[in-house]
Amino acid sequence: MSLPSTAMLVVILVTLPLAAATLLFASGRQPRTLTLAAALLLTFAALALGFNVHLEGVSVHRIGGWAAPLGIHWQVTPSGTVMLLVTALVGLAGAVYGAGYFLHRPGPEGRMARVFMPLWLFAWGGLNALFVAADLFNLYVALEVMTLASVALVALSARRMALQAAMRYLLAGLFGSMIYLLGVALLYGQYGVLDFDALAAMLDVEDAGSRAGAVALTVGLLAKAAIFPLHFWLPGAHGRAEPPVSALLSGLVVAAAFYLLLRLWFGPLAGMLTFGAGTLLGVLGAGALLWGGVLALLQRRLKMLVAYSTVSQFGFAMLVFPLAISGNREPVLAGGTLLLANHALAKAALFLAAGTLVRASGSERIGQLVGFSGRARWAWLAVILASAALIGLPPTLGFSAKWLLLQTAVSQGAWWWLGIMLAGTLLTFAYLGRLLELALLDPAPGPSPPPVLTPALLVPALLLALLACASGVWAFDFELDGETFVRLEPGS
Repeated sequence: MSLPSTAMLVVILVTLPLAAATLLFASGRQPRTLTLAAALLLTFAALALGFNVHLEGVSVHRIGGWAAPLGIHWQVTPSGTVMLLVTALVGLAGAVYGAGYFLHRPGPEGRMARVFMPLWLFAWGGLNALFVAADLFNLYVALEVMTLASVALVALSARRMALQAAMRYLLAGLFGSMIYLLGVALLYGQYGVLDFDALAAMLDVEDAGSRAGAVALTVGLLAKAAIFPLHFWLPGAHGRAEPPVSALLSGLVVAAAFYLLLRLWFGPLAGMLTFGAGTLLGVLGAGALLWGGVLALLQRRLKMLVAYSTVSQFGFAMLVFPLAISGNREPVLAGGTLLLANHALAKAALFLAAGTLVRASGSERIGQLVGFSGRARWAWLAVILASAALIGLPPTLGFSAKWLLLQTAVSQGAWWWLGIMLAGTLLTFAYLGRLLELALLDPAPGPSPPPVLTPALLVPALLLALLACASGVWAFDFELDGETFVRLEPGS
């Protein structure tokens, strides 16, 4: 039996989660079965798409057969396929965890699953659309679907601090959307096209209007990806949300915004990636890496530590821009893509395991967490493995990604950026080492009697952490196969 075509698989990945979410909202019933079935189907579709792309390489699918500038198209690339597959794995794990997490909540909190599941699917659909869309406006639509669903998920618990964090997230998201849309308007007014291919062929990198549009697009995405110093909304939103929501937000949503930043600067805006622009973006990354790491080190609450870790980890990813100024950009792009994949798997695993540990101990304070005993030891094992991936210990996916960037820095003699990466790695080891020390010292006995820790609360985090560690071996063979984020026609 042959696999479905790439075009059919892309249609399934974009439309199925949106259709399932709409059906769940309309029915108003307990949605666990339908959500898990949709999540499994989406995971199989992402795996099949990865196999097709491995055989066929980059593919372009024009919607309705219309060519640009009148029509739009989807572009399936190796790096985009990696993000689609990681999204499917985290989405499936989050759905399984969410089903178990909300199942044992009493009263109104137990009914949150009726809203959580469809919102989760809406965000999933927006993410998938973002990874394949190839024009500026449809990327904006995908961003908005993803952002609005994410804001609603943060507000799901209805606690005061969560509502405040959701409002801050909404305002930051609206700010990012308005600035991004301003950039779209400036470029459209200048060239009359939105398609990546057409824009890349026409863009004048010396034009002031083009530069203003590029700046607006970049600032909007920096706000949505919570890159320093526009990270003010992230710790509260990720730290105060329910654990499966935090896993989605930290593992996928901010990563998707950053991935779009990569697509723009390695695609239609590639000619503008000069020494000044790359260095400025790199300085923001260095600030994120160090500032987020120091604040994570100072946190006393588990989820807030993991949230500030996200700010720091995206500092690593920002360093791809200064490293791409000169020389071969393909290994830098590959390293950036693998960093995002590693972050998605490891950070989602950390948040899911953190939710389990908080439930087991009855407290979010780091010093009061239960130790490495009973069923909680499986959550601690997930924390240990995910921490190894974020630190970048071999043979994890984080090691493979950082190794590509380190090699590039050494070959270019970029010792400043090399030192920043090493300092950030030491900070990561310091704040995650606090958690590893607790696991080894078994600091607290936990509540009596212990709460119910079902396999749904233990297995998803452990599997994601294992994937982050095991896939590092495969990552050394990861190739972009000549991938570009634009596809210029002959003679253009």
